[in-house]
Amino acid sequence: MIVLGVESSCDETGIALYDTQGGLLAHALYSQVAMHEQYGGVVPELASRDHIRRAIPLLEAALKEAGIARTAIDAIAYTQGPGLAGALLVGASVACSLGLALGKPVLGVHHLEGHLLSPLLSSNPPEFPFIALLVSGGHTQLMRVDGVGRYELLGETVDDAAGEAFDKSAKLLGLGYPGGPAISRLAEFGDPLAYKLPRPMLHSKDLNFSFSGLKTAVLTVVKKHTTNLCEQDKANIARGFVDAIVDVLTAKCMTALKHTGLKRLVVAGGVGANSQLRASLNAAAAKRRCTVFYPEMEFCTDNGAMIAFAGALRLMANPDAAQCNYAFNVRPRWPLNELTAA
Repeated sequence: MIVLGVESSCDETGIALYDTQGGLLAHALYSQVAMHEQYGGVVPELASRDHIRRAIPLLEAALKEAGIARTAIDAIAYTQGPGLAGALLVGASVACSLGLALGKPVLGVHHLEGHLLSPLLSSNPPEFPFIALLVSGGHTQLMRVDGVGRYELLGETVDDAAGEAFDKSAKLLGLGYPGGPAISRLAEFGDPLAYKLPRPMLHSKDLNFSFSGLKTAVLTVVKKHTTNLCEQDKANIARGFVDAIVDVLTAKCMTALKHTGLKRLVVAGGVGANSQLRASLNAAAAKRRCTVFYPEMEFCTDNGAMIAFAGALRLMANPDAAQCNYAFNVRPRWPLNELTAA
């Protein structure tokens, strides 16, 4: 079965083709970062319009790479939510109109489930069950994953997510958008002893997170320097910030592994590409004789491959999950715990 995946939840347009027998056949991705950079963040209307321009050319590119015709597609999976409403509507309309034209079934997929299952696309995929740290955009969650659709929320952020804190703190340092990669690179040149920033909820008795106070701490330090913030100061602040987030995420992950008795940790989402976080988690897990799994770097950010793959897994478990009436709706807010088992 060949499944077409369509991703358009925010500022990346992703198209992919996944074969349940042959694996990932092709994927094409267009990032809108350059367009949104001048605004310091994603402009929803511009994002939606750009998805309209990119979707069909990316589809043609993916089909060409896979060497198949549109008629070879057996089912279409698209991101139904969560995400920006207008952007989601573009992907949903493309998927459903194509399904209608080809007479193929269509399935709405949860964006975060795509991220959660993306490490299974790697050459060394984890086995169920495992603990998952989901750090994607506005989401920071710890989940126990026992199978497709079998997710137990262990902890989540009570305010800003890690990704939001990265972007907001980077903006305070004048690093532009997107902030996560920029502040991570700058932190490599910082002194870890220069600024000891707070580790919110590090010693709480639960698995929840809070990063709003850390962002405020960065703001306070920046204001103290007024106009005298040199490049080394920026690097030192960035290092203090990154170390604080990494310490909290690592500690919570290790606590989750300890409490559940599981030995496998999966890290998914854009922040999962952070080199400092990977190094910290790998070292901490090794001490506990646990293994950490990551998606390939190209699948850390939003992409069509994870949507095609998640859709394929659900269709293999339940072929009736897709529908052919082609009426669609999107769910900009869609809690992951509302999903049912495949």
